[in-house]
Amino acid sequence: MLCRDKQFYRSFFSLYIVLVLHQIITLGVNLADNVMIGSYSEDALAGIAAVNQIQFVFQQIIMGLGDATVLCASQFWGQKNLRDIKRIMTAALWCGGAVALLLFAAAALSPRGMVRLFSDAPEVIEQGAAYLSVVKYSYLFFALSNLLLAALRSVETVRIGFFTALSTLLINCSLNYVLIFGRFGAPEWGARGAAVGTLCARAAELGIVLVYLLFFDKKLAFRRSPPRPVDGAATLLLLRKGWAFVAVSGMFGVSTALQTAVMGHLSKAAIAANSAAMALFQMMKVMAVGAAAASAVMIGKTIGEAESEEACLPKIKVITRTLQVMFLVIGAVMSLGLFLLRVPVLKLYSSLSDTAAVYADRFLLVLCVTGFGTAYQMPTLAGIVRAGGDGAFLLKNDIVSIWLIVLPLSFLAAFVWRWDPVWVVLCLNSDQLFKCAAAAIKCNRFHWLKKLRAIG
Repeated sequence: MLCRDKQFYRSFFSLYIVLVLHQIITLGVNLADNVMIGSYSEDALAGIAAVNQIQFVFQQIIMGLGDATVLCASQFWGQKNLRDIKRIMTAALWCGGAVALLLFAAAALSPRGMVRLFSDAPEVIEQGAAYLSVVKYSYLFFALSNLLLAALRSVETVRIGFFTALSTLLINCSLNYVLIFGRFGAPEWGARGAAVGTLCARAAELGIVLVYLLFFDKKLAFRRSPPRPVDGAATLLLLRKGWAFVAVSGMFGVSTALQTAVMGHLSKAAIAANSAAMALFQMMKVMAVGAAAASAVMIGKTIGEAESEEACLPKIKVITRTLQVMFLVIGAVMSLGLFLLRVPVLKLYSSLSDTAAVYADRFLLVLCVTGFGTAYQMPTLAGIVRAGGDGAFLLKNDIVSIWLIVLPLSFLAAFVWRWDPVWVVLCLNSDQLFKCAAAAIKCNRFHWLKKLRAIG
């Protein structure tokens, strides 16, 4: 039986629509870099794509911390426990800031060495290092703003994320146009100009979030009680409940970076094509990411409102069945949209060689198929199961599927069997299909349902 409560659908879609729009605009910052640099230089595009893999690992770790924050804080929101929500938020900010500073130090010490992990072409390394030398300053801004937005999302405040992302996108696109190509008398900085645009956008993003928290937000009372020194009990709870979240997100980031390294060592055409294809796919994938984020808040709040796990189980069963049907519909829409948009979007990459353009089109056809699996298994596992408190299952699932199957198979396909890059891309994304079985079995057994108690 599916949920018949109209309030459930209103709550879900009010969260979902805003979160999807927020994700689209957030990714638009990277897409703006890709499209503008793609029309400027293929070497610069490949260099930025290499650096984006470094950033992707970092961003996944911050997203893991954000997901852990949502897990804890959304249940406390269901309990109307604002004190512990703020303690969890403070712990997340300190942890995220520490991760950002560590990555900044690594990028400052060896920028060329980090880019060389993803490409051995001297011109690509040169462009990537120029981009990284500036964009490394944005890491702390990104960490703090995204963890603050995660705390706001936990209490069902999501519109500020959309307006923040829209503002930063406009700033980034404007500065990119001026600084990449040297418009209006500005210097023609190429990849470095794209990095300056991204840095300014991330700084503005944090500034807008802080202004909202200090002067407009009524739920978290940030101005009356700003982040304190490290809260031991809250940090322990966040790490105890969230270590698997961070591990899964970090491993996903590393595996994605390794996948790009596979493509990057095949040819420059392959890495440029993969960058163009993945930029569009990531834009469409926000439909699945938004579903995961919205369902996590819904599940966490529902569990938090109940007196016990047993008391909320009947309602949780109805909600999870309904959500899974919705994920399948979202997957169909996502795959169809990707198929229809691939040709007009690829025309924007005017600097791509004929070989890279053909590869990009074929890569997107593969992603049309595997993306349907993504739209079901990602929100089911990362939204429902993980929000219920069982992050360890996702970690075990990823170790088997990614590290024991996908990556070994892909390395063999690329470097031993010398398969065509299109088949390599299929190998790299094959887990998105077979993870669906694990997601369906795990979700519908309901062993993941765990209720949090107040912090001592």
